[in-house]
Amino acid sequence: MILKLLPLSLLQCTLLSGGQVLMKFGLTKAGDFSWSWDYFQRLLFNWQFICCGICYGLGSILWMYIIKNFPFSMAYPMVSISYVMGMFAAILFFHEQVPFIRWVGVFLILTGCTLIAK
Repeated sequence: MILKLLPLSLLQCTLLSGGQVLMKFGLTKAGDFSWSWDYFQRLLFNWQFICCGICYGLGSILWMYIIKNFPFSMAYPMVSISYVMGMFAAILFFHEQVPFIRWVGVFLILTGCTLIAK
C-alpha cells in the first residue's frame, strides 16, 4: 500500500510547497500589503499568484483521491513532507540560512513518516 501512497503523497506535497513558493513570489511582486482593490487586482493578474492557485487546486484534487483510497492515519502524516520540501525551497529560491535545530526537525519529520509507512 505504501508503494502506491508514497509517490502520490510526494506529488501532492510538491504541489503544496510549490504553491507556497509561488505565493511568496507573487506577494513579493505585488508590493506592500494593503486592503485596497488595487493591491488585490495586482495579485489577481500576477502569473505567480495564479499558478499558486492552480497548484493548490490540483493538490486538493489529488488529496481528495488520496484520502478516499488510503487510510487517513497513514495519508495525513505524509503531508508533513511538504514542510521538508518547504525548507529546501527556502534555501534554493529565497537563499535563507537554516540553523542546525531546524535540520533536526527535518530529520524527525522524515523519521516519523518512515515509521508511519511501515
